[in-house]
Amino acid sequence: MRRSTCPGRAAGLFAAALLTTPLAISAGTSENIEWPAYGGAPGGGHHTNATQINPANVAGLTKVWTHRSGDFVGGSQSLTEATSAESMRTRPTNFMVTPIMVDGTLFYCTPFNRVFALDPATGEERWRFDPQVDMSNEGITNCRAVSSWQDENPDGGTCAQRIILGTLDARLIVLDAKSGERCSDFGSNGEVSLNEGLTPHEASEYGITSAPAIIGDTVVTGAFVQDSRRPDIPSGVVRAYNIRNGDFLWGWNPVHPDRPQTDEDGNFVSGSTNVWSTISVDEERGLVIVPTGNSSPDYYGGARDGHLDYYSSSVVALNAADGSVAWHYQTVHHDIWDFDVPAQPTFVELTIDGKTRPAVVQVTKMGMTFVLDRETGEPLHPVEERPVPQTGAVPGEYLSPTQPFPLKPEPLHQLGISPEDAWGVTFWDRRSCRKKLQSMTTGPIYTPPSLAGTVFYPSNLGGNNWGAPAVDPDRKIMVTNTKHIPIAVRLAKQADCPEGLPFPQYGSEYCVIMEPLTSPLGAPCTKPPWATLAAVDLESGDILWQNPLGTLENLAPWPIHHFFGSAIEMGGPMVTASGLIFIAATSDSYFRAFDINDGKELWRDKLPTTGNAVPMSYLYNNQQYVVIAAGGHFTSPMPSGDYLIAYRLDEAVD
Repeated sequence: MRRSTCPGRAAGLFAAALLTTPLAISAGTSENIEWPAYGGAPGGGHHTNATQINPANVAGLTKVWTHRSGDFVGGSQSLTEATSAESMRTRPTNFMVTPIMVDGTLFYCTPFNRVFALDPATGEERWRFDPQVDMSNEGITNCRAVSSWQDENPDGGTCAQRIILGTLDARLIVLDAKSGERCSDFGSNGEVSLNEGLTPHEASEYGITSAPAIIGDTVVTGAFVQDSRRPDIPSGVVRAYNIRNGDFLWGWNPVHPDRPQTDEDGNFVSGSTNVWSTISVDEERGLVIVPTGNSSPDYYGGARDGHLDYYSSSVVALNAADGSVAWHYQTVHHDIWDFDVPAQPTFVELTIDGKTRPAVVQVTKMGMTFVLDRETGEPLHPVEERPVPQTGAVPGEYLSPTQPFPLKPEPLHQLGISPEDAWGVTFWDRRSCRKKLQSMTTGPIYTPPSLAGTVFYPSNLGGNNWGAPAVDPDRKIMVTNTKHIPIAVRLAKQADCPEGLPFPQYGSEYCVIMEPLTSPLGAPCTKPPWATLAAVDLESGDILWQNPLGTLENLAPWPIHHFFGSAIEMGGPMVTASGLIFIAATSDSYFRAFDINDGKELWRDKLPTTGNAVPMSYLYNNQQYVVIAAGGHFTSPMPSGDYLIAYRLDEAVD
């Protein structure tokens, strides 16, 4: 194993913000290679078999078109500002979309839930659709992707190909891919409301932010839920509908299997863990595999009925026919750290100990990777249940005595923190960080939140988050970006809580107050790099390389900005069959390409602002394109925007 982390030495002042895969087609044919789903395939992976762009010619990439929707709220803010109460009302938009390319058209959604259909070669609009979401009711402005369904026996008529949009105001809307008109045979005028069957709630408490999943003639969706707001937040139910007519098929509410899923009023039981991230489907096995969050409220579980924890922070396989549970694997027991499962479960075939099995790879906010058997949920690499801290919790809390730790792959993040980990640009800076750490509760991972304040490292932002991972199915290599930013989390009695907290945990004994742990100069109190990119051999479990990702070019003077890796940003990688990794996700606003074999940077281009999305790629009319959304994120110090940018080689490839 080779690991490389090189923070370097620096001095001076700076402020830091905090399973169906298309066949490979060689150049010279006229066939297209599509990107039919958010993750590139129904089981994710963010991988393309297009090989026209390769390590030898990637330096020739150039911008060929930019599309702008106008759908953004301007501004920028630091991570500290992003966790303030005021920012919940005024925060900039998140442009985190990954477009899809199907049947010769590129489709994407904006933070305001408008949908655009573009010519893949020129970026010219073919149609646009506005669902007319009342954005004044929404605190989170985000749409990661739309989905596509195609009739197996198309008659060439209206809605033979359908684009599915999930909205922030909890609707599923189905559009004709050719015209952008509503498919009137789906639900009522082309839509169904997901507010039906939920307990009373405000509009901002429930909405769809990730692409619905498609399996056969069924569309399946979860939803984002503001689970740190109150214990009786709306249910985290996963629901399935007939894609042709909008009929409700089934709902799975993540409560204990011995408990009823609905209450006396017929609504799905409130407070259950939600599925806000991207769902994967295995059509061959008839499975819908979902990543779950943790139960509400996030950071205090003393009042939770145990039935709400049963499926929290888990990977759960549901039978697509009826929503029954085929298997589930819990990555965190009684999660009070907001270590929910953030990323799409990713499919790959692996040979481990001489046996080839269909696997599902799950990265986590802890920087741990679980490799599970897709048919049974059993770990394919060993996992140990280890004792974890049992002291320091607030009165009324209870703790799991053990937590699961994969032996392979190795963690991509340090698992815990102490005052000895204090870091600073100067001695004075480091001393200040040490004092901060000494004044709070520190320790191994899973040290519980406390009244004095507990340092989460890994933090509730990751580790890994929703943009990861990318998996090369031939090389059996996983590529993922990891954040290394400490967060101070403090619980307070409700009587002592400031007004207007973003995470009030109303109805529980405690609110939660959090902020990044930084020095007087604004730098994280832990050693750099604060962002890394890594490649992992999924069969051996070895880390092949782990390097700093990005710089502080926009945030610190030269030459200091070269040494630390990026400040915190969202986004993730995409990999190609030719051995390239494409990723933005850095505060320096560069879009980069790396060699998957050694992590060497081969190309970069400056974006108009940060690219907080996962890129995608397709082959269209014998030209391979790479597309990235650049528009910022509510935790980014860089301006928000609305740039969808496409690249291809500057000379045609015959």
